[in-house]
Amino acid sequence: MFPDVRRRRLPKLFLLVTALALPLTACGPDLGKSNFARTTVPAAAATGQVADGPITDAAVAADVLRMIQPCQFLTKDALGALGLGTVEDDPSPSSIAFDSCRNKVKDPGGKEIRLQLEIGSTTAPRADKTTGAVGGLPLRVNKTGDTDCSVAVMTALNPDLALEVTVTYAGDPCRPGQTFAEAVVQKLHNSPEKYATPPGTVLTADPCAMADAAAVTSVVPAAKAAPTGLHSCEWRDRGPSVTVGFLPGLPPIVGDGYSKVDLGNGVSGFQRPPPGDSARCKVQWQHRPWQGDDVELAQVDYQGYDDSTADPCGKAVTVAKNVVTKLPKP
Repeated sequence: MFPDVRRRRLPKLFLLVTALALPLTACGPDLGKSNFARTTVPAAAATGQVADGPITDAAVAADVLRMIQPCQFLTKDALGALGLGTVEDDPSPSSIAFDSCRNKVKDPGGKEIRLQLEIGSTTAPRADKTTGAVGGLPLRVNKTGDTDCSVAVMTALNPDLALEVTVTYAGDPCRPGQTFAEAVVQKLHNSPEKYATPPGTVLTADPCAMADAAAVTSVVPAAKAAPTGLHSCEWRDRGPSVTVGFLPGLPPIVGDGYSKVDLGNGVSGFQRPPPGDSARCKVQWQHRPWQGDDVELAQVDYQGYDDSTADPCGKAVTVAKNVVTKLPKP
């Protein structure tokens, strides 16, 4: 459920890790049996009409959501107020994404409810899983197996972006997911906590605007851009693709397959071709300080059509050199 395992030196590319949400009206928990053999959590029912056409809610615009702190929705106080059960731990922010966080709740019978939120998910359930709306935002719910459920509140359509919560619970996982989603949407419309945005931060940058078309099409002809999260964007032309993204992590260094490369403008990048004859190469560099030992990282990931692709690192570096000139100045 929670594969976010930190590699202290070479952070992986984005965790485009998962978002959450949407409003629903909570009903009281059914805790009538003292042995809690069939404990339940508050249920929620989708309300409102599904939005027609583009989503225009200013509270969930991409440039607003990029600044939202995800862990505020998973604190002990925030989860405790939902009546799902006991919250023992503080939330765990992702170490490789700005917009993902997770936590656990124990229901009254001692069963664990694991919740992970991603703000700006592009992996929400399909449109045919729409079950209504919350606050005018389409709600999609998809249960997989007996214990897993994805609950997503759509914040943009075509291409899709969502507030998505994934739940694992040996009860009905969709019920706590919908209850939690409702609380998230309500908070987003009522003074949500935001990250500090110092001058030059990539946190507020639109990744799809951080590379010139000419630079991208020189390595991926006829490429079309599409967001792959709030902080990443992919340009694809059938097979080949290039992705530009921003993430937190420790400063990259030479070693573990990474070598230093000059990106111009006084910026040193670190490129890492995968072992073997792969057509993929990543280039990563430090942009500015972030929190603690972590920094803001920028990354370009080139994926060739097949193993015969010539010089994948050269292609990644070409785009990276252009991105360096487009980033906000610290």
